[in-house]
Amino acid sequence: MNTSLKMTFLVLFAGGLLIAVIFTFIAFGVAHPVPWLLTVTLLAIPVLVNRSETRHFAVWKDKYSVGIGSLDGDHRKLLNLINTFQTAMHYNMGGMFEKEAFNDVVAYTKYHFEREEKMMQEVGYADLEAHKDIHRAMIAKINELSLRYDKGEHGILEETSLFLKDWLIEHINGTDKDYSSLMIKKGLS
Repeated sequence: MNTSLKMTFLVLFAGGLLIAVIFTFIAFGVAHPVPWLLTVTLLAIPVLVNRSETRHFAVWKDKYSVGIGSLDGDHRKLLNLINTFQTAMHYNMGGMFEKEAFNDVVAYTKYHFEREEKMMQEVGYADLEAHKDIHRAMIAKINELSLRYDKGEHGILEETSLFLKDWLIEHINGTDKDYSSLMIKKGLS
């Protein structure tokens, strides 16, 4: 179900619930539990919607830190850019804004990968080529998703946003942690 349809349904449901609250208070009075149960249900809607929506967003956690300030900063920025992309998608901000937000994620990802690879090369990281291969595979995947979007597959946005968020967090906690101790030992921080 697309976001517009979900929001329309939610507004209609909340509106109907509000009317039910008003009428049950009139019919049963303030001492009866039914209008209060309906009121609690109505008040719970924003909390539940917020919880549902925020599960899509990435939040920086200290456990993601690789111990290198510049790279942690890049990772935070990437998470923020992914969240901007997800916001554009979830709130139907328009194709142009969605594409711009996606392009920002891709451009900064490429910048970050170049910086990270240069730093790994400077410290003599033994698995540099394998790490570059992982980066190249990720760029190939997002290029594929971008092409599908450009061909009109706008439904690909949900898959793309979840892929970006999950991939980045998994990559930070996996292969990025492998080089961090060497960089710290070599004086990068």
